[in-house]
Amino acid sequence: MSKKDIKKVGILAALANPTRFMTLSGTLLPWLSLLAALFVAIGLYLGWQAPEDYQQGITVRIMYIHVPAAWFAMFSYTVMALSALGVLVWRHPLADVSIRAAAPIGAAFTLLCLVTGSLWGRPMWGTYWVWDARLTSVFVLLLMYLGIMALQRAMEDPARSARPVAILVLVGYINIPIIKFSVDFWNTLHQPASVMRLDGPTIHASMLWPLLVVAIGFTFLFLAMHMMAMRNEIRRRRAASLRKAGARGKSSAPTTAVLEG
Repeated sequence: MSKKDIKKVGILAALANPTRFMTLSGTLLPWLSLLAALFVAIGLYLGWQAPEDYQQGITVRIMYIHVPAAWFAMFSYTVMALSALGVLVWRHPLADVSIRAAAPIGAAFTLLCLVTGSLWGRPMWGTYWVWDARLTSVFVLLLMYLGIMALQRAMEDPARSARPVAILVLVGYINIPIIKFSVDFWNTLHQPASVMRLDGPTIHASMLWPLLVVAIGFTFLFLAMHMMAMRNEIRRRRAASLRKAGARGKSSAPTTAVLEG
C-alpha cells in the first residue's frame, strides 16, 4: 500500500470516529449555515429582479425554489444510496447515521418540489396535478422517503434496521434515473431539461445566474442540515446507550447485593 493510500485510509478512519466528527462538524456548522442563508437570500433577490418570462410571466420565479428543490430531492437520495453502500460494503460506523439524517431532509425537499410544481402547473397547465411520468416518479420518491423512515422507526435498535434500510435504499435508487430521464423516455407535460444539457443551458443568463446562486445556497443548506441531523442522531444513540447501561446496572444490583450478602 502506497503512502497516499495509507493517508486516505487514515482520513476515512478519522471521519469514522463519531467524536472527531462531532468536533469537526461543530466547527463547520456555523459557517455552512451562514453561507446557506447568504447565497439563498442573494439568489432569491436576484431572481426577483430577473425579467419575467415571455410565456410564463411572473410565475417563472417559482423556478428559483422549485428547480433547486427538485435537484436536492434527488441529491439527498443519492447521498443515502452512497451511505447504504457504506453500511453494506465498507461497514462505516456513521453510514447508517447519514441515512437516518438525510431521509427527512430529502422528504422535505421532495414535498417542496411537488408543492411548488403544483403552484406553477395551475396557471401553466390549468390544473395542479397530472399523472404524467415526471410528476408520478417524483411522488414515488416521496413515498420511498416515507417508507424508509417508517422502516427505520419500526425497529428500535438501529443496528438491526441498518441492513434492511440500506437494501431498501439501494433498490429504490432505480427511481432516480427514471425521474431524470422521464421527460426523454415518455411524452409528458413537464418541460425537458433546460440547465443540465450536453449542448448547454437554454435559459437566458439573466435567469440562469440567480438559479445557480440559489442552488449553491441549497448546497450549503443541505450540508448544514445533514450535519446537524447527524449530530442529533449521534447524541440520541449515545443517550440510548447510556440508558441501556443504566438499566443493566440497576437490574444487576439486587443480584450483586445477594451475592455479597
